[in-house]
Amino acid sequence: MSNSLTIALSKGRILEDTCPLLEQAGIKPAEDISKTRKLIIPTNHSHIRLLIVRASDVPTYVEHGAADIGVAGKDVLMEHDSDELYEPLDLNISRCRLMTAAPVGYQEQPGKRVRVATKFVNVAKKYYASQGKQVDIIKLYGSMELAPLIGLADQIVDIVDTGNTLKANGLEPREHIADISSRLVVNKASMKVKHAMISQLVEQMGVAVAREQRS
Repeated sequence: MSNSLTIALSKGRILEDTCPLLEQAGIKPAEDISKTRKLIIPTNHSHIRLLIVRASDVPTYVEHGAADIGVAGKDVLMEHDSDELYEPLDLNISRCRLMTAAPVGYQEQPGKRVRVATKFVNVAKKYYASQGKQVDIIKLYGSMELAPLIGLADQIVDIVDTGNTLKANGLEPREHIADISSRLVVNKASMKVKHAMISQLVEQMGVAVAREQRS
């Protein structure tokens, strides 16, 4: 409907970091998101609702118009790589780094193809291609640190926050691929049809982000 807004939010840390910004923009969930099992949450505005989805699914919901707006990590957006999304605002939350990592002291062997485990297949392919390296990508969905320990892969590409998990498993961060934070994304068709509503929300969120950075 042209007079309604649907906002897709990632579960977990991003959701926790996004809700205070939404509240500063005047949008409050009608119930406690941390306690409800509902996936469609009404808000204090009858025309605005929230969808709670997996982080990796946010760009898909927004791209196909099931949601008008979404919040997703830059890592997810890089992997999704869609031309059908606007990315008007960096929310400056859930900050981390996308990096390569390998066992401490690891050295690449000349002439041997490097095996890389990651859930960021597209990003990894582009990154290693930009380095002029031919690698074999192994897709995993979790516990990347395990892959080099049992000989499944030589390196990994993953999100690094404190680096403590890498260190605990005998790995070390190596090459920096990108700085990651959560971004507001908008469906292109929605931006045309609901321009006034969406522009107002983007502006209000921008003010909230600026306020958080000053505090």
